[in-house]
Amino acid sequence: MVHLVYCDNVGKLGERVLDKIITEVKTMVVRGAAGRKIPHSRVFEGETLYFMEKGTAKISACASVKSVQNYMKLTEDEIVQTLNDNQSKLALTDKQRVRWHKKYLCLVEFENVQKIEPPLDFDRQGNMDDWLIIEKIEDVVVGTSIPYNYEKSRF
Repeated sequence: MVHLVYCDNVGKLGERVLDKIITEVKTMVVRGAAGRKIPHSRVFEGETLYFMEKGTAKISACASVKSVQNYMKLTEDEIVQTLNDNQSKLALTDKQRVRWHKKYLCLVEFENVQKIEPPLDFDRQGNMDDWLIIEKIEDVVVGTSIPYNYEKSRF
């Protein structure tokens, strides 16, 4: 499987999350929720992550999954500790730390980041989440896309 990860377009001091990824300031992404939600327990070492910035229709970078940490039913202290322990890789702003302060966390470390030039055109379909699990990136690229199947996103 491959994964399409939406990145926030505004970070601290206007620094974009995607820029942090491309420059390798950020080598880990986090997703969290009150309960188990995609990509929790559904992303694995060796798979490929593709990154696009929210508000654009451009898939601009890719990387290989290096490691994954899945957490469930964390206490308040455990949430803080987990985010703190990984802050050097996550490079979260204070606002992002609040956003990802969740009981269920999935932390995905990546390596071998490559900028995609020219970026791939994303064929957005209705009601897509900020993390898509797909067979191949061509399934969501303009000209080769197929209707998105939520089967791969169910637990």
